[in-house]
Amino acid sequence: MLRRPLLAAAIAAAAAPRATRAQAPSVAADFPTRAVTMVVAFPPGGQGDVVARPVAAGLERIWKQPVPVVSRAGASGEIGYASVARAPGDGSTLLMGLSSLAVIPEAARLFGRIPAYEIDQLAPIALFTADPTFLAVPAAAPWRTLEEFIADARARPGAIAYSSSGNYGALHLPMAMLTTAAKLDLLHVPFQGGGPALTALLSGQVGAMTSGPGPITPHLKSGTLRVLASWGAKRIAGFETVPTLQERGFAGIEYYIWAGVFAPASTPAPLREALRQAMAAAARDPDVQRALAAGGNALDYRDGADFEEFFRIDTARLVKAVQRIGRIE
Repeated sequence: MLRRPLLAAAIAAAAAPRATRAQAPSVAADFPTRAVTMVVAFPPGGQGDVVARPVAAGLERIWKQPVPVVSRAGASGEIGYASVARAPGDGSTLLMGLSSLAVIPEAARLFGRIPAYEIDQLAPIALFTADPTFLAVPAAAPWRTLEEFIADARARPGAIAYSSSGNYGALHLPMAMLTTAAKLDLLHVPFQGGGPALTALLSGQVGAMTSGPGPITPHLKSGTLRVLASWGAKRIAGFETVPTLQERGFAGIEYYIWAGVFAPASTPAPLREALRQAMAAAARDPDVQRALAAGGNALDYRDGADFEEFFRIDTARLVKAVQRIGRIE
């Protein structure tokens, strides 16, 4: 008489793990059932914001749920990046990260600080853009070529100011790479993000900045700004007349400001796959493609193993650059 209930209990216990495994994909299939926040670690107007908004709009059409873009700025992006690294892995919080994501922890170690996050706390989901940065100056500036800019900087040490998104951020590191290679003394004026840095350039507070093509394209079209060089390995469409730093003799100076979606590393594999599929669908959305193009951003979509490999290689290259530049007070 006792064997039957024991046998039934044993069968139920053995079946429980299989039931759990069978249910896991349905959780991802039903995702999301509520709003999904997309965090940008900088103020509105910068590269992360410019890419996040059309992608979020595309995801809203796919998911039929709100995807608010939330700015959590500060500490060169460290605050926003760390907030997602520590978030629950339930898909409710995503990050539109920039290339600075890879270098902020290494920069913290240069100063003997414990990083607020490590990159292995974030899981790459999908890359949307990967553009070289450009050296932008006001159209009224006296420099029409990179050589003129460098010659003036050398003649007047510390006189030319440039803005950035913060120390070791996505707009600071490329300029630091150039000033180190060219032995220039420029005045660095850090802001909390690319939007305020661009405002400072447009208002004449500074004489130069680096930027991805998206935020500066409207001002290039209006004739307010001009670009003198790019950090790309080759010239890109739309900027065919702009020379690369490598063309101008700075071998190995290469930097891309990319924008990609990350989830907390604790996000289960089935949910990561559901996120990846949604990102791929958003990348195919003609409205998303048009919005990115209108903002001066070429879609360079990669996901899965392709994005993971891209992120691994770029992280290694940027960490070496930070170590080479060293501490910047």
